[in-house]
Amino acid sequence: MSPTAETTRVWRPGRATAVGLVISAFRRGGGDPTFQPDRGDGWWLGLPTPAGPATLRLVQRRDVGEVVATAWGDGAQWALDQVPALLGDGDDDRDFVAHHPQVATAWRRYAAWHVPRSGLVMHALVPGVIEQKVTGQEAFGGYRTLVHRFGSRAPGPGEQRRLWVAPTAQEWAAIPSWDWLAASVDGARSGTVMRAAKVAGRLEESAQLPLDAAHRRLRSVPGIGVWTAAEVAQRALGDPDAVSFGDYHVAKNLTWALLGEARDDDVLAELLEPYRGHRYRVQHLLELSGAARPRRGPRMAPRTHLPTRR
Repeated sequence: MSPTAETTRVWRPGRATAVGLVISAFRRGGGDPTFQPDRGDGWWLGLPTPAGPATLRLVQRRDVGEVVATAWGDGAQWALDQVPALLGDGDDDRDFVAHHPQVATAWRRYAAWHVPRSGLVMHALVPGVIEQKVTGQEAFGGYRTLVHRFGSRAPGPGEQRRLWVAPTAQEWAAIPSWDWLAASVDGARSGTVMRAAKVAGRLEESAQLPLDAAHRRLRSVPGIGVWTAAEVAQRALGDPDAVSFGDYHVAKNLTWALLGEARDDDVLAELLEPYRGHRYRVQHLLELSGAARPRRGPRMAPRTHLPTRR
């Protein structure tokens, strides 16, 4: 398909769906070159699909209950076919029960949010690995640098909008070690990406597996633990139970929201046990409602020992 050829579909969700809330999970910081909000109810995404790069524009027409999706590039039809899943059409919350008043309030307020399923495992995995154990500022900046250097311009109008498509698995695997370091990504994280890229085909297959098997396959790659697998499952696999255990902030923020005091993963796991099957749903609903413990003291500063590009 010509990169400038335009293909459109109209999707009617059949239930309240807040497109912006759902796809915000795919935005890696305010300067993410692969994600752009448009004026009004529109969003632009650059996607590395199995069929090739795609520019996807989503426009929500709330007055008539429609989402208009337009795509360009070799991956245009793949991206359009994926739109319902991407926007959480497969997310089933009919058996969800709120056991805390805070959760019940958040669920009522954000009932139009649903767990997305992009089906693009490496697309979710690589930025997740880059975000391991560093500040958001450092991770987002590193990802942005690498996408600009090794990704490609999004097809069609994406190019004029300066929208980018992240590198493919093969392109991630070809990045020299010094370019990773210049983007403030240390050898432990870049090594994990390299190992994942070498088995990218097997990892992409996890999108078709039962969720337990998908998590096991992801975690079979050294360097991918519970937290990183959850980051992938929340975006690529549509997993409503994938809690971000091991995160620096999540346990403290959620336990503060539910108990009034910041506690650790063990306490969070106990609190979320009645929600098993929907534990990530609880996590994100509380995050959407602004759950956060009071901050005291200075924020963690970005590391300064990594080399800069010369």
